[in-house]
Amino acid sequence: MLKNIIEKIKESGLTGRSGSGFPVWQKWQAVKNPSTSSGQTPTDKKYIVCNGSEGEPMVFKDGYILYHYPQEVIYGIKLALKTIDNSDAYIYLNKDYYSRFYQTLKNLIGNLPITIFEKPNGYIAGEETTLLNVIEGKIAEPRIKPPYPTEVGLWGKPTLVNNVETFYWVGKIANDEYHGQRFYSVEGDVKNKDVVELLENDTIKQILQKTDNIPPFSYFAQVGGGACGEIFLPEELERPIKGTGSIIVFNRETTNVLDLMKSWADFYVLQNCDKCTPCREGLFRIKELLYQNNLDKKTLNDIFDVLQKTAFCPLGRLAAVPFKSAIAKLL
Repeated sequence: MLKNIIEKIKESGLTGRSGSGFPVWQKWQAVKNPSTSSGQTPTDKKYIVCNGSEGEPMVFKDGYILYHYPQEVIYGIKLALKTIDNSDAYIYLNKDYYSRFYQTLKNLIGNLPITIFEKPNGYIAGEETTLLNVIEGKIAEPRIKPPYPTEVGLWGKPTLVNNVETFYWVGKIANDEYHGQRFYSVEGDVKNKDVVELLENDTIKQILQKTDNIPPFSYFAQVGGGACGEIFLPEELERPIKGTGSIIVFNRETTNVLDLMKSWADFYVLQNCDKCTPCREGLFRIKELLYQNNLDKKTLNDIFDVLQKTAFCPLGRLAAVPFKSAIAKLL
Protein backbone atom coordinates (compact mmCIF):
# COMPACT_ATOMS: atom_id res chain seq x y z
CA MET A 1 0.00 0.00 0.00
CA LEU A 2 2.65 2.52 1.03
CA LYS A 3 4.80 1.77 -1.99
CA ASN A 4 2.05 2.84 -4.38
CA ILE A 5 0.38 5.66 -2.46
CA ILE A 6 1.31 8.37 -4.99
CA GLU A 7 -0.09 6.25 -7.81
CA LYS A 8 -3.25 5.64 -5.78
CA ILE A 9 -3.63 9.38 -5.18
CA LYS A 10 -3.19 9.97 -8.91
CA GLU A 11 -5.80 7.36 -9.80
CA SER A 12 -8.24 8.86 -7.27
CA GLY A 13 -8.11 12.27 -8.93
CA LEU A 14 -7.79 13.96 -5.52
CA THR A 15 -7.18 17.71 -5.73
CA GLY A 16 -6.09 20.00 -2.91
CA ARG A 17 -8.89 20.89 -0.51
CA SER A 18 -7.47 24.28 0.45
CA GLY A 19 -9.23 25.83 -2.53
CA SER A 20 -6.41 25.60 -5.05
CA GLY A 21 -7.71 22.49 -6.79
CA PHE A 22 -4.16 21.39 -7.66
CA PRO A 23 -3.62 17.63 -8.27
CA VAL A 24 -2.29 16.27 -4.99
CA TRP A 25 -0.18 13.51 -6.52
CA GLN A 26 1.87 16.02 -8.50
CA LYS A 27 2.94 17.81 -5.31
CA TRP A 28 3.86 14.54 -3.61
CA GLN A 29 5.83 13.34 -6.63
CA ALA A 30 7.65 16.65 -7.02
CA VAL A 31 8.81 16.60 -3.39
CA LYS A 32 9.68 12.90 -3.39
CA ASN A 33 11.77 13.22 -6.56
CA PRO A 34 12.70 16.89 -7.13
CA SER A 35 13.74 17.88 -10.62
CA THR A 36 17.44 18.29 -11.24
CA SER A 37 16.82 21.88 -12.37
CA SER A 38 15.87 22.78 -8.80
CA GLY A 39 19.37 21.91 -7.61
CA GLN A 40 17.95 19.36 -5.17
CA THR A 41 18.45 15.60 -5.07
CA PRO A 42 16.11 12.86 -3.83
CA THR A 43 18.38 12.40 -0.81
CA ASP A 44 18.15 16.04 0.38
CA LYS A 45 16.25 16.92 3.53
CA LYS A 46 12.57 17.47 2.82
CA TYR A 47 9.62 18.87 4.76
CA ILE A 48 5.89 18.26 5.00
CA VAL A 49 3.45 20.89 6.25
CA CYS A 50 -0.15 20.21 7.20
CA ASN A 51 -1.84 23.58 6.88
CA GLY A 52 -4.54 24.07 9.49
CA SER A 53 -4.54 27.85 9.38
CA GLU A 54 -8.19 28.14 8.23
CA GLY A 55 -8.80 31.84 8.72
CA GLU A 56 -11.78 33.00 6.67
CA PRO A 57 -14.89 34.17 8.51
CA MET A 58 -17.58 31.51 9.00
CA VAL A 59 -15.44 28.72 7.48
CA PHE A 60 -14.73 25.86 9.87
CA LYS A 61 -14.52 22.51 8.06
CA ASP A 62 -10.86 21.85 8.97
CA GLY A 63 -11.67 22.50 12.62
CA TYR A 64 -14.48 19.96 12.34
CA ILE A 65 -12.07 17.38 10.92
CA LEU A 66 -9.46 18.02 13.61
CA TYR A 67 -12.14 17.59 16.27
CA HIS A 68 -13.76 14.43 14.88
CA TYR A 69 -10.95 12.77 12.91
CA PRO A 70 -7.52 13.77 14.30
CA GLN A 71 -6.23 10.22 14.03
CA GLU A 72 -7.04 10.10 10.32
CA VAL A 73 -5.21 13.40 9.71
CA ILE A 74 -2.11 12.12 11.50
CA TYR A 75 -2.33 8.92 9.46
CA GLY A 76 -2.25 10.95 6.24
CA ILE A 77 0.82 12.85 7.44
CA LYS A 78 2.44 9.58 8.48
CA LEU A 79 1.92 8.26 4.94
CA ALA A 80 3.69 11.33 3.58
CA LEU A 81 6.60 10.83 5.99
CA LYS A 82 6.96 7.21 4.88
CA THR A 83 6.64 8.06 1.20
CA ILE A 84 8.99 11.06 1.13
CA ASP A 85 12.41 9.97 2.35
CA ASN A 86 14.39 11.99 4.90
CA SER A 87 11.42 14.19 5.78
CA ASP A 88 10.12 15.95 8.88
CA ALA A 89 6.65 17.42 9.27
CA TYR A 90 4.87 20.40 10.78
CA ILE A 91 1.22 20.84 11.67
CA TYR A 92 0.49 24.55 11.30
CA LEU A 93 -2.56 25.59 13.32
CA ASN A 94 -4.35 28.88 13.89
CA LYS A 95 -4.47 30.02 17.52
CA ASP A 96 -7.93 28.64 18.18
CA TYR A 97 -7.15 25.22 16.74
CA TYR A 98 -3.78 25.17 18.51
CA SER A 99 -5.39 25.69 21.91
CA ARG A 100 -8.19 23.20 21.21
CA PHE A 101 -6.33 20.37 19.49
CA TYR A 102 -2.67 20.57 20.53
CA GLN A 103 -2.80 17.92 23.25
CA THR A 104 -4.88 15.45 21.24
CA LEU A 105 -2.57 15.75 18.25
CA LYS A 106 0.54 15.58 20.44
CA ASN A 107 -0.68 12.32 21.96
CA LEU A 108 -1.33 10.86 18.50
CA ILE A 109 2.03 11.97 17.12
CA GLY A 110 4.06 10.03 19.68
CA ASN A 111 7.62 9.66 18.39
CA LEU A 112 6.89 10.73 14.82
CA PRO A 113 9.03 13.65 13.55
CA ILE A 114 6.07 16.06 13.57
CA THR A 115 6.14 19.51 15.20
CA ILE A 116 2.95 21.39 16.02
CA PHE A 117 3.38 25.08 15.18
CA GLU A 118 1.07 27.90 16.28
CA LYS A 119 0.20 30.33 13.51
CA PRO A 120 0.48 33.99 14.46
CA ASN A 121 -2.47 36.31 14.04
CA GLY A 122 -3.21 37.23 10.46
CA TYR A 123 -5.11 35.59 7.62
CA ILE A 124 -2.21 36.05 5.20
CA ALA A 125 -0.05 33.83 7.43
CA GLY A 126 -2.02 30.88 6.05
CA GLU A 127 -0.86 31.38 2.45
CA GLU A 128 1.50 28.52 1.65
CA THR A 129 4.69 30.53 1.11
CA THR A 130 3.90 32.93 3.95
CA LEU A 131 3.59 30.08 6.43
CA LEU A 132 7.04 28.88 5.37
CA ASN A 133 8.44 32.31 6.22
CA VAL A 134 6.63 32.26 9.56
CA ILE A 135 7.99 28.83 10.52
CA GLU A 136 11.48 30.08 9.61
CA GLY A 137 10.98 33.08 11.92
CA LYS A 138 10.70 35.63 9.11
CA ILE A 139 8.12 38.33 8.35
CA ALA A 140 4.64 37.02 7.55
CA GLU A 141 4.54 37.91 3.88
CA PRO A 142 4.34 35.79 0.71
CA ARG A 143 7.28 34.75 -1.44
CA ILE A 144 7.50 35.16 -5.18
CA LYS A 145 6.63 32.04 -7.18
CA PRO A 146 8.33 30.33 -8.90
CA PRO A 147 10.24 28.70 -7.33
CA TYR A 148 7.40 26.76 -5.76
CA PRO A 149 7.60 25.17 -2.29
CA THR A 150 7.91 21.72 -3.89
CA GLU A 151 11.28 22.90 -5.22
CA VAL A 152 12.47 25.53 -2.74
CA GLY A 153 10.39 25.50 0.39
CA LEU A 154 11.13 25.38 4.10
CA TRP A 155 14.76 26.36 4.66
CA GLY A 156 15.31 26.10 0.93
CA LYS A 157 14.37 22.42 0.76
CA PRO A 158 11.56 20.65 -1.16
CA THR A 159 8.39 21.01 0.88
CA LEU A 160 4.94 19.45 0.57
CA VAL A 161 2.15 21.76 1.75
CA ASN A 162 -1.34 20.26 1.94
CA ASN A 163 -4.23 21.28 4.15
CA VAL A 164 -5.93 19.29 6.91
CA GLU A 165 -8.71 17.88 4.74
CA THR A 166 -6.28 16.79 2.02
CA PHE A 167 -4.26 14.68 4.46
CA TYR A 168 -7.51 13.20 5.77
CA TRP A 169 -8.48 12.02 2.28
CA VAL A 170 -4.99 10.68 1.53
CA GLY A 171 -5.48 8.28 4.43
CA LYS A 172 -8.86 7.26 3.06
CA ILE A 173 -7.32 6.68 -0.38
CA ALA A 174 -4.69 4.41 1.15
CA ASN A 175 -7.47 2.30 2.64
CA ASP A 176 -9.61 2.42 -0.53
CA GLU A 177 -12.27 4.46 1.27
CA TYR A 178 -12.26 7.55 -0.97
CA HIS A 179 -14.93 7.80 -3.65
CA GLY A 180 -14.93 11.44 -4.65
CA GLN A 181 -16.17 12.94 -1.38
CA ARG A 182 -15.29 16.23 0.25
CA PHE A 183 -16.38 18.22 3.30
CA TYR A 184 -18.63 21.27 3.10
CA SER A 185 -19.43 23.79 5.79
CA VAL A 186 -22.91 25.33 5.62
CA GLU A 187 -23.45 28.54 7.59
CA GLY A 188 -25.49 31.73 7.72
CA ASP A 189 -29.28 32.09 7.59
CA VAL A 190 -29.98 28.35 7.58
CA LYS A 191 -31.59 26.03 10.12
CA ASN A 192 -28.93 23.27 9.95
CA LYS A 193 -25.50 24.84 10.32
CA ASP A 194 -23.02 22.02 10.03
CA VAL A 195 -20.11 20.37 8.24
CA VAL A 196 -21.18 17.52 5.98
CA GLU A 197 -19.44 14.93 3.82
CA LEU A 198 -20.92 14.74 0.31
CA LEU A 199 -19.69 14.15 -3.23
CA GLU A 200 -17.40 16.76 -4.75
CA ASN A 201 -19.52 16.96 -7.90
CA ASP A 202 -22.69 17.76 -5.95
CA THR A 203 -24.03 21.14 -6.93
CA ILE A 204 -24.47 23.97 -4.45
CA LYS A 205 -28.23 23.48 -4.66
CA GLN A 206 -27.93 19.73 -4.03
CA ILE A 207 -25.81 20.37 -0.93
CA LEU A 208 -28.44 22.76 0.44
CA GLN A 209 -31.19 20.27 -0.39
CA LYS A 210 -29.42 17.29 1.17
CA THR A 211 -28.79 19.25 4.38
CA ASP A 212 -32.38 20.58 4.42
CA ASN A 213 -31.11 24.13 4.10
CA ILE A 214 -33.03 25.57 1.14
CA PRO A 215 -34.44 28.78 2.69
CA PRO A 216 -38.17 29.53 2.51
CA PHE A 217 -37.32 33.19 1.82
CA SER A 218 -35.45 35.21 -0.80
CA TYR A 219 -31.74 34.58 -0.39
CA PHE A 220 -28.28 34.59 -1.91
CA ALA A 221 -25.19 32.55 -1.10
CA GLN A 222 -21.50 33.26 -0.75
CA VAL A 223 -19.63 30.20 -1.97
CA GLY A 224 -15.97 29.24 -1.68
CA GLY A 225 -15.02 31.27 1.38
CA GLY A 226 -16.32 33.71 3.96
CA ALA A 227 -14.24 36.57 2.60
CA CYS A 228 -13.12 35.62 -0.91
CA GLY A 229 -16.22 33.61 -1.82
CA GLU A 230 -18.29 34.58 -4.85
CA ILE A 231 -21.93 35.65 -4.57
CA PHE A 232 -24.51 33.42 -6.27
CA LEU A 233 -28.25 33.88 -6.67
CA PRO A 234 -30.69 30.94 -6.26
CA GLU A 235 -30.95 30.44 -10.02
CA GLU A 236 -27.14 30.10 -10.26
CA LEU A 237 -26.68 27.21 -7.83
CA GLU A 238 -26.71 24.32 -10.31
CA ARG A 239 -22.93 24.02 -10.25
CA PRO A 240 -20.33 22.29 -8.06
CA ILE A 241 -18.23 24.33 -5.65
CA LYS A 242 -14.85 25.50 -6.84
CA GLY A 243 -12.43 26.53 -4.12
CA THR A 244 -13.00 26.08 -0.41
CA GLY A 245 -15.97 23.87 0.47
CA SER A 246 -17.97 26.63 2.09
CA ILE A 247 -21.55 27.88 1.64
CA ILE A 248 -22.86 30.88 3.57
CA VAL A 249 -26.52 31.73 3.03
CA PHE A 250 -27.90 35.26 3.51
CA ASN A 251 -31.51 36.36 3.81
CA ARG A 252 -31.86 38.90 1.03
CA GLU A 253 -34.61 40.82 2.80
CA THR A 254 -32.73 41.34 6.08
CA THR A 255 -29.13 41.58 4.87
CA ASN A 256 -27.71 45.04 4.30
CA VAL A 257 -25.42 44.41 1.33
CA LEU A 258 -23.40 47.56 1.92
CA ASP A 259 -22.72 46.54 5.52
CA LEU A 260 -21.75 43.06 4.33
CA MET A 261 -19.24 44.54 1.89
CA LYS A 262 -17.90 46.79 4.64
CA SER A 263 -17.22 43.70 6.74
CA TRP A 264 -15.21 42.18 3.87
CA ALA A 265 -13.29 45.42 3.45
CA ASP A 266 -12.53 45.56 7.19
CA PHE A 267 -11.28 41.98 7.06
CA TYR A 268 -9.00 42.50 4.08
CA VAL A 269 -7.54 45.83 5.22
CA LEU A 270 -6.70 44.25 8.57
CA GLN A 271 -5.42 40.93 7.24
CA ASN A 272 -3.31 41.85 4.20
CA CYS A 273 0.45 42.08 4.74
CA ASP A 274 0.97 45.50 3.07
CA LYS A 275 3.73 44.00 0.92
CA CYS A 276 2.37 45.13 -2.44
CA THR A 277 0.79 48.39 -3.52
CA PRO A 278 -2.38 46.91 -5.12
CA CYS A 279 -3.41 45.28 -1.85
CA ARG A 280 -2.27 48.02 0.49
CA GLU A 281 -3.73 50.92 -1.45
CA GLY A 282 -6.49 49.18 -3.36
CA LEU A 283 -8.13 47.56 -0.34
CA PHE A 284 -7.85 50.77 1.66
CA ARG A 285 -9.50 52.69 -1.16
CA ILE A 286 -12.34 50.12 -1.41
CA LYS A 287 -12.97 50.45 2.31
CA GLU A 288 -12.86 54.25 2.10
CA LEU A 289 -15.44 54.36 -0.69
CA LEU A 290 -17.76 51.91 1.06
CA TYR A 291 -17.65 53.81 4.34
CA GLN A 292 -18.43 56.99 2.44
CA ASN A 293 -21.45 55.12 1.05
CA ASN A 294 -19.98 55.92 -2.34
CA LEU A 295 -20.81 53.06 -4.70
CA ASP A 296 -19.01 54.53 -7.69
CA LYS A 297 -19.14 51.32 -9.69
CA LYS A 298 -16.66 52.44 -12.35
CA THR A 299 -14.02 53.41 -9.79
CA LEU A 300 -14.60 50.25 -7.75
CA ASN A 301 -14.44 47.99 -10.80
CA ASP A 302 -11.21 49.68 -11.89
CA ILE A 303 -9.72 48.87 -8.47
CA PHE A 304 -10.98 45.30 -8.66
CA ASP A 305 -9.35 44.84 -12.08
CA VAL A 306 -6.03 46.17 -10.79
CA LEU A 307 -6.17 43.83 -7.80
CA GLN A 308 -6.93 40.79 -9.93
CA LYS A 309 -4.22 41.57 -12.48
CA THR A 310 -1.37 42.89 -10.35
CA ALA A 311 -1.64 41.75 -6.70
CA PHE A 312 1.43 39.85 -5.54
CA CYS A 313 -0.37 36.87 -4.05
CA PRO A 314 -3.78 35.15 -4.17
CA LEU A 315 -5.16 37.19 -1.26
CA GLY A 316 -5.28 40.36 -3.33
CA ARG A 317 -6.39 38.64 -6.52
CA LEU A 318 -9.26 36.87 -4.77
CA ALA A 319 -10.25 39.84 -2.63
CA ALA A 320 -12.00 41.45 -5.58
CA VAL A 321 -14.28 38.46 -6.18
CA PRO A 322 -16.97 38.98 -3.50
CA PHE A 323 -17.21 42.73 -4.06
CA LYS A 324 -17.39 42.41 -7.82
CA SER A 325 -20.10 39.74 -7.74
CA ALA A 326 -22.13 41.47 -5.01
CA ILE A 327 -22.19 44.78 -6.88
CA ALA A 328 -23.15 43.07 -10.14
CA LYS A 329 -25.90 40.87 -8.69
CA LEU A 330 -27.26 42.56 -5.56
CA LEU A 331 -27.04 46.33 -6.17
